Amino acid sequence: MRRILRQRELVEDDWHYLGEEGTSADGDASLIIPFAEFRTNGDKWRAYQGRLGVRLTPPDAVEELTADLARLQLVAVEFPGPGEGRGYSQARLLRTRLHFTGELRAVGAAVKQDLIFIMARCGFEAFELAPGQKIEEVLNTFERYTVAYQPAEPIAAIRQQRFFAPA
Repeated sequence: MRRILRQRELVEDDWHYLGEEGTSADGDASLIIPFAEFRTNGDKWRAYQGRLGVRLTPPDAVEELTADLARLQLVAVEFPGPGEGRGYSQARLLRTRLHFTGELRAVGAAVKQDLIFIMARCGFEAFELAPGQKIEEVLNTFERYTVAYQPAEPIAAIRQQRFFAPA
């Protein structure tokens, strides 16, 4: 089972990606589907009985989720490489303009310790770490910075108080 960092804790992931071994779209599992699949078969997924999440890729227009955000419990935002910054904008739009209060998860090859602090400031609260990341080093990242130049929006600030508070 996959492990993720959620609220400063390494936990077993209770979500599954569509197409993962042992996962069926007919059940009531907590399921993360690609945004393109949600857009193509929206009626099917709106009627899905389990918890539902969507995985955004960098070119996906997050505003297209506006009408469905109340149905979604999770949005996973992909960071395929360190030079790809659209995920930060997608997160800020979800939190500030669209008022998404569900789990916002950073996923992909660029979810590494040097970017986690910035991701959290944008509203991410869960991280599917890139392979090879050492959890102790990632957790130390949150203690490394005491000042941030980028202002956080109210929802991000509230979540960060809980997220960054000393253990």
